[in-house]
Amino acid sequence: MKHLEILIERVILASRWLLVVFYLGLTLALLLYCITFVKKLWDYLSKVWIVEETDAILKILSLIDASLVASLVVMVIISGYENFVSRFDEAEAKGGELSWLGKIDAGSLKIKVASTIVAISSIHLLQVFLNANQYTNEKIMWLTIVHMAFVFSALLLAYIDRVMAATKKGKGGD
Repeated sequence: MKHLEILIERVILASRWLLVVFYLGLTLALLLYCITFVKKLWDYLSKVWIVEETDAILKILSLIDASLVASLVVMVIISGYENFVSRFDEAEAKGGELSWLGKIDAGSLKIKVASTIVAISSIHLLQVFLNANQYTNEKIMWLTIVHMAFVFSALLLAYIDRVMAATKKGKGGD
């Protein structure tokens, strides 16, 4: 019976390697998203001499938005792999040059993801406000409500993370 238990534990532990498929898929998705970024950049470059200031701001915000999304994907890939699959051997081999990789735990990742979503939502909402004449007041209201829900969720996650850290510290953890 003990052999069966050991086998089950090994299978369960080895199942973490299935996550690699997700991280490789996200890497491919990031590559494809990079193509859309280049397309947006090319569109902006081709119109830079004729675009109005508001449109230039919107195009730049769109590029910033894309970079935040890409950064979010990279953060999830690296920290997810590092936390749930395996440590990066290169991080140690290069004399700690990549030592920051192991510093993002699941709780910090949630906060960073929520913060990035709030930033992306803020940029989108700013784009909507700059093009307010293209939206109904009701649509703007709902977009603002959704944005505030993101802000509230991020603040709540940060508060919970802070309480958990204080609880760990009080119990002698870390």
